[in-house]
Amino acid sequence: MISTLLTVIQGGADTATAATNSGEAAAPAGFNLFGSTFGIIIYIIFIVAIFYFIGIRPQKKREKQLQELQSGIKIGDWVLLDSGVYGKVADISENIYMIEFGTNKTVLIPVLKNRIISIGEPVFKNIQK
Repeated sequence: MISTLLTVIQGGADTATAATNSGEAAAPAGFNLFGSTFGIIIYIIFIVAIFYFIGIRPQKKREKQLQELQSGIKIGDWVLLDSGVYGKVADISENIYMIEFGTNKTVLIPVLKNRIISIGEPVFKNIQK
């Protein structure tokens, strides 16, 4: 039994010596975080957190602000549509606004609520009255 143990120990030492002499690179004995499974998981969590704080969170914040803006629209407000056209809100239903365009009060066009991107009257600088 002791002789078997000595053979295993010597074989282990000989194998380690042969690997060192043959030029194979041995693993460093220091702390290697990214070489372990735990380190890779930490790295992936870090990358996901960066994507969340740079991309997803600001987008959700903008969407929330736009929804608040759209829910605060009332009759008589000037609105800007995503097509770049200004109009005045004439009537409101659940998801559709009736918008009057131009100076003709009889031109009413139904517009979806989510197509309104801004509230405010158009500013004309070069028009003289």
